Order: sequence, then structure tokens, then C-alpha cells
Amino acid sequence: MIDSYKHKGLRKKLVEEIRNKGIEDENILAAIEKIPRHYFLESSFESFAYQDKPFPIGSGQTISQPYTVAFQTELLEVKPKDKVLEIGTGSGYQACILLELGARVYTIERHRTLYKKTKKLLEKIGYAPKLFYGDGYKGLPAYAPFDKILVTAGASEVPQTLLEQLNAGGIMVIPVGTGDTQIMKQIVKKDDGSFDEKSCGYFRFVPLLSNKV
Repeated sequence: MIDSYKHKGLRKKLVEEIRNKGIEDENILAAIEKIPRHYFLESSFESFAYQDKPFPIGSGQTISQPYTVAFQTELLEVKPKDKVLEIGTGSGYQACILLELGARVYTIERHRTLYKKTKKLLEKIGYAPKLFYGDGYKGLPAYAPFDKILVTAGASEVPQTLLEQLNAGGIMVIPVGTGDTQIMKQIVKKDDGSFDEKSCGYFRFVPLLSNKV
């Protein structure tokens, strides 16, 4: 796998584009500049890898637009050593961003073909999240609680099972809605077990499906 000077130059341009769209966290921008996004795409899309666009990755799934990855990650307020649960591994790109921020990453993928493909890729390029094949709606109760939970597919509602797996003071970022677009939600779990919820704009995701494993 080759990461050329051209690829690195294109990443610099992508980072500037994302910065100009409002992303301010320099650690996130540094992670995007470091990670070769073209590794996560089919070879036919490699020349487009550093456009700020989503692309198909098989199994009816997509790799999110880099701005969306950065926006969700910024809302998550990741700190080093945070224990983060990601629902929807997909290509593995988002998990690598979280790892670059120093998080301990647990990630679930419900498509077996994609799970196997991504597991192989991450091992090859030297990233090691704890990767699980399973139903994201159920989370990982055996490993809970988590400091942060990131959902990378559109949910019809906020899963109660995931809220229960969030630490007090923890944050969940999840796109919610049943139509073509979803509202990005940042949900903070307070010490008394109640939640503060903030709406953070409209985005478009593939749907989060339950009971598919």
C-alpha cells in the first residue's frame, strides 16, 4: 500500500477545506492529515479519496464525508484514554481517527463481509481497535460503561440500551431521524442519570438497523 507525496498533499488540501467549513479541533485535523483515506476505499475510487464526499464501501454502506467524520468527532469531545464505543465500524476510518486522538476504541459492525474486510485492513495498516461483529443497537453491555458513544448510522430513535451503557458525564453523538436526512444529536448524561440533548444540524446517513445479526 502506497502513501505518496501526492496523497499527502491532497490530505493537506482536504484539511484546509474542512477547517474552512468550521472544524476547529487541531487534533482532529491532524488525524485527518495523517491517515491515508485512500486505503479505506476501493481502488476505483482512489483518485477521489481526498474529495470531501462519501463513497460506497460495499454491503450497502458508505465511508462518511470527511467533514461529517470531523464534525461528529468534534461533538464527541474525545480526550486521551477515553473509552469510546463506535456503532457501525464500516471501513474503519472513523475508528482510526478516534485511535489517533488517544481513545480506547470498541467498535461494532453488523455486516459480516464488511467486518472481515475491515478487520484485515486495520491489522495490515497497524490500527488495533477492539472490533466486534454484532448488532449495534445492543451495544456492548459486557464492556460498558463507556465515556463516549458514537453512532455512524441514522437511527429512528435514540436506543435506550446505548444510553444505559454511557458513563455519567459521558457523551453520545447520534444522527436521529426516519427520512432521507437525520438531525445530529449530542446527548450528555448527567450525574443524576438524566440527559441533556442538543440538536446540531442535518446530515445524511445510511440507516441503523436492529436485529440483523
